Amino acid sequence: MQIALKVDVDTLRGTLEGTPNLYRLLDRLKVRATFLFSVGPDHTGRAVRRAFRPGFFSKVQRTSVLEHYGLRTLLYGTLLPGPDIGRKGAEVIREAARSGHEVGVHCWDHVLWQDHVAGQNAEWTRRQMRLAHERLAELLGRAPQTHGAAGWQMNDAALAYQDELGYRHASDTRGTSPFVPVVAGKALACIQLPTTLPTFDELIGLNGVSAQDVHRPLLAATEARDRDHVFTLHSELEGQKLLPRFDQLLQGWQAQGHVLGSMQDQASRLDIARLPRAQVVMGEVAGRSGLLAVQKGVPA
Repeated sequence: MQIALKVDVDTLRGTLEGTPNLYRLLDRLKVRATFLFSVGPDHTGRAVRRAFRPGFFSKVQRTSVLEHYGLRTLLYGTLLPGPDIGRKGAEVIREAARSGHEVGVHCWDHVLWQDHVAGQNAEWTRRQMRLAHERLAELLGRAPQTHGAAGWQMNDAALAYQDELGYRHASDTRGTSPFVPVVAGKALACIQLPTTLPTFDELIGLNGVSAQDVHRPLLAATEARDRDHVFTLHSELEGQKLLPRFDQLLQGWQAQGHVLGSMQDQASRLDIARLPRAQVVMGEVAGRSGLLAVQKGVPA
């Protein structure tokens, strides 16, 4: 069975510090992954508006946001101007492609997308996606071909626009298996590879799981080797304080006999004609506040 590694890079700090740490680890283990970059302004500090969402404070307390993101990052977009991630992190982003990793779009402005896209119209959505797509194409010298939405937040216009941008596969959703998304009764060309496993920050602090043993429930979940998975990690967490636990997780998966690779690796093995069709709806996911884009018909 194969486990696709999807790396969300949300912030400037995650780009400049966490991402190179992940490059070194993955290179040592001879593993390639998919890196999805935020390439516009870092406005992480504006996420304070989420304080009014149910479950937000409990998640912050469990996952030590200040420790993982740093005070400076948490002030970007409020007391400090938001730096341009794509400009300041250009070489780090290019290094991903040079190292053989798949490189795709996460977003333009992470906080703006995560907090607003679910209720926005097609014009707003297309502009945000076009900004990110064109910036990453400029940095790489070629058009990106994959996308992974910030915070698993999407709308139908975003799903449909992926076809126009030429994306072949994306991972914007939570679910159980690859599927063909259906919007307004039409099956789209860009298939979804949903995140199937819980993330580190969803596990820490629940059911007795600590930061020191967070890899263990994930190894237990994949021990049966009965299907492929997509695992989402973050440069700000697994690329920094939680890097040793991510190292243990990767080695554990290799010991279980899993093949580790990118989303592109997993997509290339699929018979698209045989994939189920499903709508994308908003639903709850254990350990995370708010509603996320999920594969319809799959229990959250």
